[in-house]
Amino acid sequence: MKNAFLHKVLSNLLIFPLLALISCGSIAQTTPAPGDPTSENAKPAAPVTPGNVANTYVIQPGDVLQILVWKEKDLQAEVMVRPDGGLNFPLVGEISASGKTVEQLQKELSDRLTKYVPDPVVTVIVKQGLGNKIYVIGKVNKPGEFIATRNMDVMQALSIAGGPTPYASVNNIKILRRINGEQQTFRFKYSHVEKGRDLEQNIILQSGDVVVVP
Repeated sequence: MKNAFLHKVLSNLLIFPLLALISCGSIAQTTPAPGDPTSENAKPAAPVTPGNVANTYVIQPGDVLQILVWKEKDLQAEVMVRPDGGLNFPLVGEISASGKTVEQLQKELSDRLTKYVPDPVVTVIVKQGLGNKIYVIGKVNKPGEFIATRNMDVMQALSIAGGPTPYASVNNIKILRRINGEQQTFRFKYSHVEKGRDLEQNIILQSGDVVVVP
């Protein structure tokens, strides 16, 4: 009886240290090491932010712009770009806006205003992009003029115009564009582009372009 009791005591003395070692091992595995990214006190990674998107909208005659100069209440105006591409702004006078991006116009206005305002901060907002128009005529379901609020290719323009009619000659479509006063023609074969061929034909349209579907 005495021997059995002694054997039980010795067994317990061996088991307790073993449990203590296992417990310590578990803690060592689950506790993050200093500097470990999973540590509660670790410095969080810097957030990834997308780069600034370049302003590519090109101002056209007929566009309505709101021009603001920071902290200058007298230098705020809503103006329409005239057919000749120009506009008038206080202290600046006449300035050509057509053909420039919003950022380019902001910079030019700022440069001219430096004579009168120290470090001017100019903001140009396109309130209405009424001048950036393309035209789709001929055998489409909804011919007419369309305001392009973003870059638009030929296929997108045809889609907005309701697509070609069943009797349209879709492989003889023409894009008419006036460059420096001269009319130029670009050919467009609808069935080729539709099948993923000759995709270079699917050009980005410019303001004033006319898509003719015979």
